Amino acid sequence: MSEPRKKLFLLDALALIYRAHFAFSKNPRINSKGLNTGAALGFTNTLVEVLQKEKPTHIGVAFDSSAKTFRHESFAAYKGNRQAMPEDISIAIPYCKKIVEAFNIPVLILDGYEADDIIGTMACRAEKAGFDVYMMTPDKDYCQLVTEHVFLYKPAFLGNAVDVWDVNKVLEKWEIERVEQVIDILGLQGDAVDNIPGIPGIGEKTAKSLIQRFGSVENLIANADQLKGKQKENVVNFADQGLMSKELATIHCDVPLDFSEDALRCDKPNEEQLTELFAELEFRQLAQRVLGQAGTVPAPAARSVRGSKATNQSQTSLFGAPAAEVILPEGEPVTETLRTFATTTQDYHLIDTPELRQSLVRYLKQQDEISFDTETSSIDPITAKLVGMSFSYMPGEAYYVPVPPDNQDEAERIVSEFKDILESQTISKIGQNIKYDILVMKNYGVQVQGPIFDTMLAHYLLEPEMRHNMDVLSETYLNYKPIPITDLIGAKGKNQLTMADLKPEQIKDYACEDADVTLRLKLYFEPLLQEQGLMKLFTEVENPLVQVLAGIEKEGISIDANALADFSKQLEFEIATLESQIFDIAGQEFNIGSPKQLGEVLFDKLGLQGNSKLKKTKTGQHATGEEILSKLAGEHEIVRLILDHRQLTKLKSTYVDALPQLVCGLDNRVHTSFNQAVTATGRLSSTNPNLQNIPIRTERGREIRKAFVPRNSGHKIISADYSQIELRIMADFSDDPTMKEAFRNGLDIHASTASKVFHVPLDQVDSDMRRKAKTINFGIIYGISAFGLAERLRIPRREAADIIEAYFQEFPAVKAYMDTTIAKAREQEYAETILGRRRYLRDINSRNQTIRAFAERNAINAPIQGTAADIIKIAMINIHDYLLQSGLKTRMILQVHDELLFDVPTDEIEIVTPKIVELMTNALPLSVPMEVGLGVGENWLEAH
Repeated sequence: MSEPRKKLFLLDALALIYRAHFAFSKNPRINSKGLNTGAALGFTNTLVEVLQKEKPTHIGVAFDSSAKTFRHESFAAYKGNRQAMPEDISIAIPYCKKIVEAFNIPVLILDGYEADDIIGTMACRAEKAGFDVYMMTPDKDYCQLVTEHVFLYKPAFLGNAVDVWDVNKVLEKWEIERVEQVIDILGLQGDAVDNIPGIPGIGEKTAKSLIQRFGSVENLIANADQLKGKQKENVVNFADQGLMSKELATIHCDVPLDFSEDALRCDKPNEEQLTELFAELEFRQLAQRVLGQAGTVPAPAARSVRGSKATNQSQTSLFGAPAAEVILPEGEPVTETLRTFATTTQDYHLIDTPELRQSLVRYLKQQDEISFDTETSSIDPITAKLVGMSFSYMPGEAYYVPVPPDNQDEAERIVSEFKDILESQTISKIGQNIKYDILVMKNYGVQVQGPIFDTMLAHYLLEPEMRHNMDVLSETYLNYKPIPITDLIGAKGKNQLTMADLKPEQIKDYACEDADVTLRLKLYFEPLLQEQGLMKLFTEVENPLVQVLAGIEKEGISIDANALADFSKQLEFEIATLESQIFDIAGQEFNIGSPKQLGEVLFDKLGLQGNSKLKKTKTGQHATGEEILSKLAGEHEIVRLILDHRQLTKLKSTYVDALPQLVCGLDNRVHTSFNQAVTATGRLSSTNPNLQNIPIRTERGREIRKAFVPRNSGHKIISADYSQIELRIMADFSDDPTMKEAFRNGLDIHASTASKVFHVPLDQVDSDMRRKAKTINFGIIYGISAFGLAERLRIPRREAADIIEAYFQEFPAVKAYMDTTIAKAREQEYAETILGRRRYLRDINSRNQTIRAFAERNAINAPIQGTAADIIKIAMINIHDYLLQSGLKTRMILQVHDELLFDVPTDEIEIVTPKIVELMTNALPLSVPMEVGLGVGENWLEAH
């Protein structure tokens, strides 16, 4: 038996340092000396992560030297356009070298050569020496080095998992037949960042197309006579430049550096050196993680007490003592030792007698705003029993009011003492995910009213792609680690308790801390919302929507369980029929749900090939995912049957069989939970169950909508949805006269686009033209590529590229808008909607082309999708207010992307339908008219 291959990690230091710098660019880590340590911290975290998780046997870190390289000798302008290195990075590099050395890892550097040449050289030699080599870098240029034992290891970043590219993945992603063709594509398209010129007029898409056709730059030049027009002219005139660019893009694997297994072997770090470095940089948590010590540098002094309305006239303690002084951080958070309940002073009280409750009520009534939180028996607000309420109106002081969960009458009596406060229209309620608390209080006869300030939503607007739970926010912005819930109820498992199992004395500090921390977060976030121009969006859209969503969730929706049961039996029969057909074709029975067995049948037994680039998983199995099978569907009947089988089994298990199990026993209705702070674009999502992903593209998927019915025979379902809202927003944003005219005249926008793109009269547009136009209309909003369009339409890539080019020629204002939007995003590092909702794009100026391109697509899409989200949210708020004020019994019961669903008494249909259309149409007026489709039916499918 052969020995396992050794595992060498080679890190591209500068690329990882840049990546860390941009990750911390909006949340810098400033230590007590005023040094921005974010880049060094991010780099070190990455290094530690690799050592602890990947456990390499050998490791090296390659740095670029400051000297000019051999590439400058052949092309003096090489990297001539590169922007000056940010000062924070130039400061971080020496620290990163010291950190690498302190870990006893060799620093690989040599004048005249770049890090990629060093890594390429080491990778080649290590592979021959029996190593598996992982080149750790976000730079896709390294793909040219990938072999059977050399891999590109793209580190995790901003929520994306680690991505390891083998030969198959490189071939798939670059759309090539041989790995070395990566260099040909790089040479043809050039690189503006490194000032590699390439051949004019050839971008990434064209380069891929030409290499697919001709195989190499050399062969392209030799066959330039097969090209046409300007492209032929450029290839002939700039042939030498293309060859030089290919050479500049080639990573050289002959750097004169010794390859020493012993020098690269993973060793224990020099703890003394690391301790000194971590102390100097104030990496306390890293010191604890790596060395088991908290570090020796004292935490910087807190800087100021931040004022607010909560510290005005009536801020005497309920018990007569002055409030504890609480220091709140000013500006960006700093890296320092986290404070905890045990290391700070606070004034928390148990309010467990009528006299104490009466006194607390008196003080709460005097406040302009109060922080409010509930403790309950479960996380489901519809069925949860209230265990207690906590209140805070001064930082550092809070009060916990226990409520008996097993005595509803007594609980309601205690809660009623606070009813006037919670229903006050003038006292602002501060909460963290306050929708949950509002829903819980509805179960006790209290309708929380008045202005609200949800700290979760505040942070969602400030940093949409970060996590928003209270513990993370507290640690990040207040430098305070809250009491873990597991300290009270134990770890997850069958023996875990609930809050209802605890005594009030055990809950008091935890509950009070929740209200206290939430108040402090409010004081921290409010000025940031003001500074960033987000307060209007926060107070007029996101916070009011909380009440709307709480109403929808509380209302729930009726399900026809009998209809689903019948449908389940029908699907069961169809699935069994498909299985029989699949087994007959395969000549054997097997587990269709097993990727291993399915792969063996399709690829080993039946010999399916697809495009001959068969993908395998890390365990060596054939990949049998949806994307793979869809490409094989035309090759063999069995693949189509398997796809149908998958669709029906997923439909049956995820929806048809699952939905009846989620009906609430209290009212026999399904109550989804809307997530207001999940998507980066501003759109809502839903869980438990996810009603926004119910399939609508297939006939069988649509059948599920039949099971969503009104509450009784005296009601109907109304469905109202926006027609082509994102295209209308694009027309408004781009001010494209052709698109705007089509919408204003009520034309079929897809037929109109087809007429323009394919240069035919409107009445000669056929269904295939319209289908292609529809795909590009919606695809252009998401920055679709020729490759992506070709995949969707199942057409050659060249034809897809021609369609896109024709589109931009006919709609030049759209192209101009996209270019302007990207340029603005590069300058600001974010994109925003009409109402100022931001999507941060910290990779928009990345040196890595793939990462940068992804950010550019988001720059185009985020303002459009975010504005669409804002429009339907405003419509929901306005309709909710209209229904409340009019005293009607119609209820909004669901939101799915651009569609709203209502449960309507029959005698109110004629009253509410024109008003719903009016309020949706005029939610946020644009320069093109909104169109709302509305239907009425006995169920959701019929209404839609």
